[in-house]
Amino acid sequence: MVLAAIALVVIAFLVLQWLDSTTNQDQHIEVPDLAKMSLDDVNQKVKEMDLRYEILDSANYNPDFPRYSVIDQVPEPGQSVKENRKIYLTLNPSGYRKVMVPDLIRRSKRQAEPTLRSIGFEIGEITYKPDFAKDVVLELRHEGVKIEPGDELMKTAKVDIVLGDGSERYTAEDREEERDSIISEEEEIEF
Repeated sequence: MVLAAIALVVIAFLVLQWLDSTTNQDQHIEVPDLAKMSLDDVNQKVKEMDLRYEILDSANYNPDFPRYSVIDQVPEPGQSVKENRKIYLTLNPSGYRKVMVPDLIRRSKRQAEPTLRSIGFEIGEITYKPDFAKDVVLELRHEGVKIEPGDELMKTAKVDIVLGDGSERYTAEDREEERDSIISEEEEIEF
């Protein structure tokens, strides 16, 4: 009985010693700060420190970080980990994503500006063109080129707005032309 108890204590002690040596219980590596590093630099640094990494995904583009560099990591820099631990990285994409231009034609300036800003566009130059409606969007432009609803531009692109100046008058003759145009369109649809 006493011999069995001593044998149990010795076996437990040997198992604990073996676990200590194989799991590197007392060995810790401080996680390096990989922010703003390129993947080549990350690969070299991680190999030197006996760590591994995995790329989770790209986040929204951050202009404060170089393209394809690390913008976030888990575990965070300075934490202690064991060797061969995997560090999860989030990379900065190559640029802003593209966003679809909404249909703002014949909408008011008051509607158009906040809509464009909420999508992520910047408001560029505002110009006026003769039209009977005042402050109504006639067209949108980007770098001098007319853009159509549904076109895609990079987020933060500068969009110029062309508005009506209200200088033209809507006359009885205009109403006749509009009525004739509608009637001819309806006749075409019937056939």
